[in-house]
Parts: sequence; C-alpha cells; structure tokens
Amino acid sequence: MSPPDENTQGTQLEFVTLVAGGQNFCIEITQIREIRRWSPVTILPHSPSHVLGVINLRGAVIPIIDLAAKLGFDRISPTERHVIIITAIEDRIVGLLVESVSEILGVRSDMVRETPRSPDDTTMRAILGVIAVGDDMTKVINLSTLLTNSEPVAA
Repeated sequence: MSPPDENTQGTQLEFVTLVAGGQNFCIEITQIREIRRWSPVTILPHSPSHVLGVINLRGAVIPIIDLAAKLGFDRISPTERHVIIITAIEDRIVGLLVESVSEILGVRSDMVRETPRSPDDTTMRAILGVIAVGDDMTKVINLSTLLTNSEPVAA
C-alpha cells in the first residue's frame, strides 16, 4: 500500500483558534508574531470605533483593533483576562484584541469549507472559509482582506 497522495489528502495547515464577539475564529499561525495579555492603549483621536489606539511594542508603535467590533459584533470591554494577538500582514504589524485564544488547530486544507459570499459584504469577504470542529464551526479569517488599508499605519 502506497502513502496517501498529497493532492487527495490536502496540505496540512495550522491555525490559532480564538474567540471574538462570542464566536469562534482562527488565524493562520504564520500570520501571528506573538500573543500577549491586554495592556492599556494610547487612544488616537478621530479613529474608527474598532481602533482602540496604539501600544509601544519594543520601540514600534502598533495599532490595536477590536476584532469583534471590526467584524460587526459588540465591542469588547477589555480587562486583564483579554488577549492581544500581534499579527504581521504583509509589511504591517497590527494587534487584535480578542476575548481569548484557545488552541493550535492543525487541519488538512480540504477540511476548510467555502463560505457563502455576498459582493457587498466586506466582512464576509474577510472569512476565507469554515472548519467543522466538533459540533461547532470555526471561521477562518483572511487578515489581508479584513484590514485592507482601513487601519492607521504604524510608524
């Protein structure tokens, strides 16, 4: 018996699962630089409601986005129990405030199912697909689409 063909099995992907707005999401592990506890931010005047402010991370000014608010859910009221996920999207570094980080999820690429699309819904375009995890569905976030040029640029 020969080993399974990679084309029929799909390539292996790894995601970090998280909760935002009471919903399960995941981000590809290669887009995450670090995960840190909530710390207060410096508020930016006239910023969108989902932009909480900026933090100084080892000399770099990093914008912090409330992921739940960005996805259309109620804003998170940050406490020390919340988490900031520092992400690297292309040449940009952005922090995402989430309720919690759960686990690292390894799946085959063929397990990521396509989501229904609406051409006018930018939030749905930011969801690459869904993965069935037990009785729940975890949504895969496309950070490049979600954060396209709408966030303040870090210096």
